[in-house]
Amino acid sequence: MEEKKVAYPITPADETLIICRCEEVSRAEIIRALNEGARTTDEVKRRTRAGMGLCQSKTCRKLVQNIIAEVTKQPMAEILPFTGRGPVRPELLSVLATLAERKED
Repeated sequence: MEEKKVAYPITPADETLIICRCEEVSRAEIIRALNEGARTTDEVKRRTRAGMGLCQSKTCRKLVQNIIAEVTKQPMAEILPFTGRGPVRPELLSVLATLAERKED
């Protein structure tokens, strides 16, 4: 006989509590992703877009990790942060070269 999984409960407050401000992802959306099987920050990111905004998870990373730890009962030390990505907006190489030159001075 298969063991029935109990979903982590979602409260009305979870629906209105925004965790990722850039992408407007609520705590409830993150818990739903975890209830559906997500177990890592990257899996939560793929299902909810949390951490994909302009700040590239600098604001919500720890909050998402805390929710994962709470729901899955994993120790915080085992929950890896989101995978980093390049800049959101493209930059001209000439701008980057100018910044590098200024650093050398």
